[in-house]
Amino acid sequence: MLVEEKKRLENLKGELAELGSLFDYDGLEKKHDKLRREMSKPGFWDDSSHAQQVSKEVSALKDKMKKFDKLEERLEEIEVLIELAQEEADDSLTDEIKDKLKELEEDIEKLQLKVLLQGEYDENNALLSINPGAGGIDSQDWAEMLLRMYNRWAEQNEYQVETLEFMSGEEAGIKSVTLQINGPYAYGYLKAEKGIHRLVRVSPFDSSGRRHTSFASVEVLPEIEDDIDIDIEKSDLKIETYRASGAGGQHVNTTDSAVRITHQPTGIVVQCQSLRSQHKNRQKAMHILKAKLFDYMKEKKAEKLSEIRGEKKDISWGSQIRSYFFDPYQLIKDHRTNLEVNNIQAVMDGELDSLIEAYLKEDK
Repeated sequence: MLVEEKKRLENLKGELAELGSLFDYDGLEKKHDKLRREMSKPGFWDDSSHAQQVSKEVSALKDKMKKFDKLEERLEEIEVLIELAQEEADDSLTDEIKDKLKELEEDIEKLQLKVLLQGEYDENNALLSINPGAGGIDSQDWAEMLLRMYNRWAEQNEYQVETLEFMSGEEAGIKSVTLQINGPYAYGYLKAEKGIHRLVRVSPFDSSGRRHTSFASVEVLPEIEDDIDIDIEKSDLKIETYRASGAGGQHVNTTDSAVRITHQPTGIVVQCQSLRSQHKNRQKAMHILKAKLFDYMKEKKAEKLSEIRGEKKDISWGSQIRSYFFDPYQLIKDHRTNLEVNNIQAVMDGELDSLIEAYLKEDK
């Protein structure tokens, strides 16, 4: 009786023990206790900025430990239920035990994924930009398809999306778009999408019905807090204003409220048109520029280390992270993890979790 359920329970015990090690529960507890002692010292609240920062960290640590503690409590509860069902030979508890085991398995899997999101900025909001590449109108259409995919993914995961910049194509698709995706771990998940996305399909814009290959680049950056120190000289900036336009080319307003900023030493260009005030768009554009410069400096540092180590890294346009085949067969292949997905429509409708999770596990 309940042999399979007992086996599942033992497996979950092992998974939870391994998760506790990866989670570094003991380390979290020690850090939590240390910060709590600091908070109890006289004069702690005199420096309100530091006090708020420590208080926020204590709250986050407590929340992490609480999630793990609840999983352990639920595991023990199921163990007691199994023992009770066996002692009293009560088959009526079997369905309840099976349901609780299934829920616990799913929640342990979710926490395992959270453990993979331990990067410095993984908890932050994400700035996601899509730009079409080689392939003309097909690539612009492909960029718009990706935009829809990410909007659907965000909606399914209850993230808030703000369109910061949008430029439509003349005939179809988009020339560029920048989204701010707000919510816990938005960057941690979406960093899996950074790179070149390749589409192979029969072009709807080719009267001869030939297959075309299109490319679009997806850039993902964390929203950077204002306390990050990045020196930006005003003399290095070229600031332009223009009239904002929305999807389909219609004007959002009748004033030159949209802002484009070029950082001339690096050639980085950022734009913002989501707000009606030119001043607010400028502030938001500077925020995006800060994030891009931060990423640029990290990449330059990594390239320098690669040169020192003698590593060679291919950063060419053709080094796609993922290929989407609509014709002659339907398949999505992630070239980093070798994961293949046959239900291409589900992915285009925002079901990206299997691809994202596979990348995070591989990256870890």
